[in-house]
Amino acid sequence: MGAAYFYHLTQRSMEDTLAMLLGKARGAGWRVAVRGREVARMAHLDDRLWLGQGFVPHGMAGGAHDAAQPILLTTQGDCPNGATCIMAVDGAEVSAEEVARMERVCILFDGYDPEALDSARSQWKRLKDAGAAAQYWSEESGRWEKKAET
Repeated sequence: MGAAYFYHLTQRSMEDTLAMLLGKARGAGWRVAVRGREVARMAHLDDRLWLGQGFVPHGMAGGAHDAAQPILLTTQGDCPNGATCIMAVDGAEVSAEEVARMERVCILFDGYDPEALDSARSQWKRLKDAGAAAQYWSEESGRWEKKAET
């Protein structure tokens, strides 16, 4: 049974945090679906992952090789690459069933965006009420610290 890890971003950008978490997920041998809500935003993350520090092999969903991508950026709810980890950004929804089925679900949200905070709080409550395991991580001290767990 997996767990949802909520990452409350206050020090680092979404792009930098996502790249760091993707590196850790790949180090664990997981295939990853990065789930967002807008195609343009996913294209931006695609560009940043190619330009960032270190090589993060990935692809955008909708191509001929989706199943072969170790990391697939998508706005859809399916995981054609056989992902065992979902990283949800920008308020993308994740169900309690997905949390149970995956090795890990990471929910990244901008701590300075009131809409993102509300969305993360609602998602935390929905997953907790559905019996999903969840952890809340904050970087307000400058390093990641676990602040709550269900």
